[in-house]
Amino acid sequence: MSIVQHRPSRRALVVGATGIAGSAIVEQLTEGDWEVVTLSRTPVERAGVRHVSADLQSLDSLTEALRNEEITHVFFTAWIRRETENENIDVNSALLRNLLSAVESSPVQHVALLTGLKQYLGPFESFGKGSMPDTPFHEEEPRLDRPNFYYAQEDVLWEAAARRGFTWSVHRSHTIIGHAVGNAMNMALTLAAQATICRELGRPFVFPGSATQWNSLVDMTDSEVLAEQMIWASTTEGVGNEAYNIVNGDVFRWRWMWPRLAGYFGVEAEGFSDSPRPLEDQMKGMEEVWEGIAAKYGLAEPDLSRVASWWHSDSDLGRDIEVVADMSKCRLAGFTGYRRTLDSFIRLFDRYKADNIIPQ
Repeated sequence: MSIVQHRPSRRALVVGATGIAGSAIVEQLTEGDWEVVTLSRTPVERAGVRHVSADLQSLDSLTEALRNEEITHVFFTAWIRRETENENIDVNSALLRNLLSAVESSPVQHVALLTGLKQYLGPFESFGKGSMPDTPFHEEEPRLDRPNFYYAQEDVLWEAAARRGFTWSVHRSHTIIGHAVGNAMNMALTLAAQATICRELGRPFVFPGSATQWNSLVDMTDSEVLAEQMIWASTTEGVGNEAYNIVNGDVFRWRWMWPRLAGYFGVEAEGFSDSPRPLEDQMKGMEEVWEGIAAKYGLAEPDLSRVASWWHSDSDLGRDIEVVADMSKCRLAGFTGYRRTLDSFIRLFDRYKADNIIPQ
């Protein structure tokens, strides 16, 4: 009698599985009919998930870890930040190239790649400077005439897809807010930490950004709706081989949002005055204050650097340009995911309280 080996109909590999985007993808996949393999720096402790450990910068390490995994769908959400964009290009294109090479023998059907609106705004070192397309940003805009690791990753993805025959999708998010601790770019938890410190010290909750951001329209991306779109593009007939913007679907002004966030935490809201007041300045030296708050309320994370990323929120809120993305392309293709950003913030704050990351 011959032995027939089982080949999964849908076995997902989530790369960067403990990050804001990756953890949301894992949650949604495990609620569906998927086998889920995760790859990240720290293990994912969730029922229905098998974790593998490997170094994304080492092809040998990845190949050994994924040799027998039979991956059908890849969700790639990992990246490493370097000092210059040329270094970012070298490192991050290699991460994706290594991963795709490591699953060369797997029956890969689709690869979904997370990037962002720096596609239109430029990389960190020239962010929001020079020529840019008008808002709202549309997916068909040509690439900017400066180096960008998003472009390099797209090229790696397209070459592999053309050679091996799988479909692909690129997902261009705005500022992602979601549930993760120890992430380098998490505005929801950063603002929660700011508000918590302000409440403890009896200080006002001061908007750190520019007049432009205070007054102009803006949008954001809830990690849940991002995960929905990435899974949708990976499994829906006829929508692959495209790049899609992904934001919540609503727009708001920070002058409207800020008092509502302050109200949740019971602190006084203070808006833009004469110039930006960055969080890196406002929150300088607050590490011991946070340790005291953590001890007082029995919080799970006493290390403020794992809770707040002041620099990232300063970068987003300090821009002197309007940033809004058009969602028509995926809407016309059939994607209907939507979140109201205020609800996203409140839901996340409630969840961080329940997980004992911020005080009740």
